[in-house]
Amino acid sequence: MRPITLWRRLLAEFLGTALLVTAVVGSGIMAVRLSPDDVGLQLLENSVATAFALGALILTFGPASGAHFNPVVSAADWLLGRRTGTGLTIGDLCGYAVAQTLGAIAGSVLANLMYGLAPVTLSTKDRAAGNLWLGEVVATTGLLLLIFALGRSGRAAVAPAAVGAYIGAAYWFTSSTSFANPAVTVGRAFTDTFAGIAPASVPGFVGFQLVGLFVGVGLLLALYPDAGRSPDDIVVEHPAANS
Repeated sequence: MRPITLWRRLLAEFLGTALLVTAVVGSGIMAVRLSPDDVGLQLLENSVATAFALGALILTFGPASGAHFNPVVSAADWLLGRRTGTGLTIGDLCGYAVAQTLGAIAGSVLANLMYGLAPVTLSTKDRAAGNLWLGEVVATTGLLLLIFALGRSGRAAVAPAAVGAYIGAAYWFTSSTSFANPAVTVGRAFTDTFAGIAPASVPGFVGFQLVGLFVGVGLLLALYPDAGRSPDDIVVEHPAANS
């Protein structure tokens, strides 16, 4: 099978991340409008919509780019692949991270516009606290363990359902409601709605997501020493990543 060119993979990452953030932000806005006096119900509506949307987006864009939608996942792919000469190149990693971040911002803008808000409304929701940062380490570590364990065991076909289910559940069992994604974190700063995060809170979240990256990679290497042999298939099996 012919490799998929880099620009097509970057387009898939941009579109997938944009639509993921549109789902997160849009369902949050809708949840507040439908259930204005019940925060628990708002979170339920937001998490269910996010979980289903993520599964569908992985199925849609996985064959093109691997459906990372997350710089931490892409970075883990690159790190684990260094031992075996597989996975993303450093150039691919940089391209993925930029495409994902720009896509996340575009997703917030699109959601704002769909609901009649200004295109950019910087969030005022402060999320700077140690317990929330710990939640991000847990959420990010768990996500990486799930994705790469599936790839290593040849069960990538169940990744759309498994990853969607994990993120949906992590909304509830982590204190931070499981951002677990630096690009999505940046994107959610551009909407002053239910799913937003204040720009001043973004560096703390991203920093501890990176902690989760290194904890997750370390645990993967301890549990599955050969985890780097098939990083190209970490979400949905797709052609070789070389352009």
